[in-house]
Amino acid sequence: MVSPAGWRFQCATNRWLDLIIYQTKDMLSREELEKFDRQGFLFLQDALTAAQLEQLTAQFDLWKEQSRIQTAPYGETIDGRPRFDIEPGHCAERPALRRIASPIEISDVYLEVMRDNRALDAVVDIFGPNIKFENAKINSKLPGAATQVKFHQDFLFEAHTNDDMITVLFFLDEVTPENGPLQVIPGTHKGRLYEHWHDGIFTGAVGDEVMEAMTPRAEACFGPAGSACLMHTRLLHGSGPNLSQGPRTLFICEYLAEDSYPLHDNHIPSQYQYEVVRGESTGRVRCSEYEMAFPEMPTGASFFEQQAKKQ
Repeated sequence: MVSPAGWRFQCATNRWLDLIIYQTKDMLSREELEKFDRQGFLFLQDALTAAQLEQLTAQFDLWKEQSRIQTAPYGETIDGRPRFDIEPGHCAERPALRRIASPIEISDVYLEVMRDNRALDAVVDIFGPNIKFENAKINSKLPGAATQVKFHQDFLFEAHTNDDMITVLFFLDEVTPENGPLQVIPGTHKGRLYEHWHDGIFTGAVGDEVMEAMTPRAEACFGPAGSACLMHTRLLHGSGPNLSQGPRTLFICEYLAEDSYPLHDNHIPSQYQYEVVRGESTGRVRCSEYEMAFPEMPTGASFFEQQAKKQ
């Protein structure tokens, strides 16, 4: 649906912006925009084409096969950390490749999809015509994987001058209630920023009391392969272990308004960080009011190590 010229909509950050006529394959309806504003997340059917899904999956399967001979995190990103992270218990007979940092640097397929996909068109509808890329990763939960993600807010890992930022989770497998789907707490993107430091340790998660209070409100986001979930950077979310016999693999890209600038190093740096992927560079910076503690930059293969720390 193309929004009529001059129609205005209050986006998730509560600032007004003009929604202009933007020629693209798909546009969000007014109802979808209002739902994202209200809940802080949106499920998008067919976010990937059949060809994109097939190519992304084939490349990941190749990486999974290559991981069988590894016994520890391996590869190297531009900041010297391991690119491939494996879960404890990983072995040749039962590979458990759980994280690939910045796959766009080692795969043309992943790079091309990051730069052009239906979800990115939806991000334009939400935050305006000028959009930058921040970082990308793959999170996978293979059958029987015990890895779970404690509730957290992405913004607490990536302070910027404003919080017009979206995490897009592309489903490379069907995501079901049993295989560790994303769990979100609707509306929390408009609330407080919760502490992710506890007793002087950055755990990358909210405190136990917040977990207990929020868990009953959690909603699962699941659907067929090729779908995506768009999630505001301040939305409280997590996920459970994979209790099914099938894999659950996500290609995750973070995008932000072009006038939002980082206040510290990117926790998943790449040669493509802050590339303008829609619209143009304006040379302007916009600031919003908030307060938070800077995160601890990871030194290991992924933030799973940070969340494993005792709170």
